[in-house]
Amino acid sequence: MAKYIEIANTLRTSISNHEYKNNDPFPDQQALSKKFSTSRMTIQKALNILKTEGLIYSKQGSGTFVSSNADLIEQTDLEINQYIGTTDLFGKTHKINSKIIKFTIRYPDKSEQNALRISKKDLIYDITRLRIVDEEPYVLEYTKMPVKVIPGISDDILKKSIYHYIKSDLNLKIGSAFRKIRADKPNLFDKKFLNCKNEDPILEITQTAFLNSDIPFEFSRVRYRYDKGNMVVFVKSSFER
Repeated sequence: MAKYIEIANTLRTSISNHEYKNNDPFPDQQALSKKFSTSRMTIQKALNILKTEGLIYSKQGSGTFVSSNADLIEQTDLEINQYIGTTDLFGKTHKINSKIIKFTIRYPDKSEQNALRISKKDLIYDITRLRIVDEEPYVLEYTKMPVKVIPGISDDILKKSIYHYIKSDLNLKIGSAFRKIRADKPNLFDKKFLNCKNEDPILEITQTAFLNSDIPFEFSRVRYRYDKGNMVVFVKSSFER
């Protein structure tokens, strides 16, 4: 592994462990060069990685600082095959709120029937929520769930955690999820609820989620601002030597 990548990994861990706190000044290149016994060019490459990830930023004439949401970004680095709700992800260290934009019960269209493996006579919840983390808009969720699989969803549950309700109240176990990920331009809802500008890219994830019994319980589309975390992909080489 290249030296600058090792240094970036070490500094990232230090930020995650709050050795360098949000909004605090970050050590300058000279100090880091001495600490890691390497050149300033190597340190600069390492810092560029952290800047690209949004963990640090430079202020002209003042130096380099830890981003105000560095710990939030670190927590959002999920494996692509990991399936976890916003409350489980952030709830222990951050304030989570939900704004219910839409909540109705209706019959499914053809694509929803196929994704959820239900008939046209099976009712579904049609839910649109804005998830808010530490008073900042985090993600827009467009969720469809079959009523017969996840009964009893209410406004009160939507304002808290659907997944906690599924696991704790219904005693169901969440299994896997099939995901499609793409980049998109912001639409009117993104601009209104995620505070996006015209030039801000959006990360959209469409997914079908399953209980451990292989029954689909959710067909959803979620939209993130470009600066609200990362998806991490671990690739295992299939080459043989």
